Amino acid sequence: MYIGIDLGTSGVKSILTSTNGEILASKTVSIEVSRPKHLWSEQNPSDWWDATCTSIKALSEQADLSGVLAIGLAGQMHGATLLDKNGEVLRPAILWNDGRCDEECKQIEEDVPNSREITGNIMMSGFTAPKLKWVKNHEPVVFDQVRKVLLPKDYLRFKMSGDYASDMSDSAGTMWLDVKARDWSDDLLAACGLTREHMPKLYEGTDITGHLSAELAEEWGMKQVPIIAGGGDNAAGAIGVGITQAGSAMLSLGSSGVYFAVSSNFISNPEQALHSFCHALPNKWHTMSVILSAASCLKWVADMTGFADVATMIEDVQNNADRNSKLVFLPYLSGERTPHNNPNATGMFFGMTHSTTRLELAQAVLEGVGFAFADGFDALHDTETAPEEISLIGGGARSEYWRQMLSDITGFSLVYRQGGEVGASLGAARLAMLGVEGVDKVDDICPIPELIQRHNPNSDLKGYYEDKRKIYQELYHRVIDLY
Repeated sequence: MYIGIDLGTSGVKSILTSTNGEILASKTVSIEVSRPKHLWSEQNPSDWWDATCTSIKALSEQADLSGVLAIGLAGQMHGATLLDKNGEVLRPAILWNDGRCDEECKQIEEDVPNSREITGNIMMSGFTAPKLKWVKNHEPVVFDQVRKVLLPKDYLRFKMSGDYASDMSDSAGTMWLDVKARDWSDDLLAACGLTREHMPKLYEGTDITGHLSAELAEEWGMKQVPIIAGGGDNAAGAIGVGITQAGSAMLSLGSSGVYFAVSSNFISNPEQALHSFCHALPNKWHTMSVILSAASCLKWVADMTGFADVATMIEDVQNNADRNSKLVFLPYLSGERTPHNNPNATGMFFGMTHSTTRLELAQAVLEGVGFAFADGFDALHDTETAPEEISLIGGGARSEYWRQMLSDITGFSLVYRQGGEVGASLGAARLAMLGVEGVDKVDDICPIPELIQRHNPNSDLKGYYEDKRKIYQELYHRVIDLY
């Protein structure tokens, strides 16, 4: 058996799988996000650890964990977890969707003019490096005590084994990694006042980084099993649905939204804020277009307009949508990454009148998120990456209606497969299995799941969505100076 732990923004999900990949037990424990100031987004690492321990205890109540062979880790990327010389947390972790450090991004790129060539990415406030630069600029007493900087899932690893370690896919999102060389960049570290001594040791996603401590092994009812490097949430999610080979791609409909494509070589398009990272597998890379608010927009509008839940809202839109509605929504509730790289961008409804209904608001939000995804498709495809197939994953993928709408808006065929809602925790468990059994078994351990439904674009709606998307794109450029 294998355990996969996914530290998400809204909770920790742990699963137990059999040696043939069947999910035997699962538990999700919620965690809260703190937003003490405008653009800030933080969590206490102690909450991550408490939720992890609670989830593992819940697994032990569902199954005997003495047969577990390894633990794999996945988690939210980019978060800055700062530890002192004793391994104690110095301040709340600054999360991926925190937008406070726009000025620090500019400073780093000025200090390292070739940073985009090194990382393959434009410096964004969501990434880890500018967060440390911000702490250096605004909290110098804290910064002077920093001895290790860990990503969120790697803090869990430290608590489990005492090791300071990370994988290539997650570390690529720090902006301290030379992504092509798969090694830390001394120049970028120096620009933030750091050295390699502050960084965890780097591993491929299938490598063993250490072993569960004797104390925790006894407490959790396991042996001192290996802990596998794992991956960032999107890379692990891709492993979970068989997105392992060049030419494969997925669209993840989570709180944020990600279009993810695998390549066998390093590809970048920083001018359009495309992300270029290492994959969780050796000698593989991936590109991602990212929107910061996807399914989270749906929950927001459902709550705001009084729908019982998102599923009820989508059903109402499906049955009663008005194809003559002129209402357009910009889904930038947390700023935006691809293609705008603008943490100050905000959401917007355009075209409201006295007769606008809550149903039109909901429909506009569903469409607006789709238009944002279409912009991300353009940014990725401009690299001449041509995925052979795009799989849909994430909680938002449960809606057949929204899946079809996304196909209609983007103009691409999309497929929904078995297990698409499990996400990164399954990928973490599979990376644990690969770590024990060998990466040469990737095709056996990470098969492409069974097809549930294929969605092809509806040509009858092509003109409707093209016209609305033109307005959507023009709106951003008309109001950008007002943000």
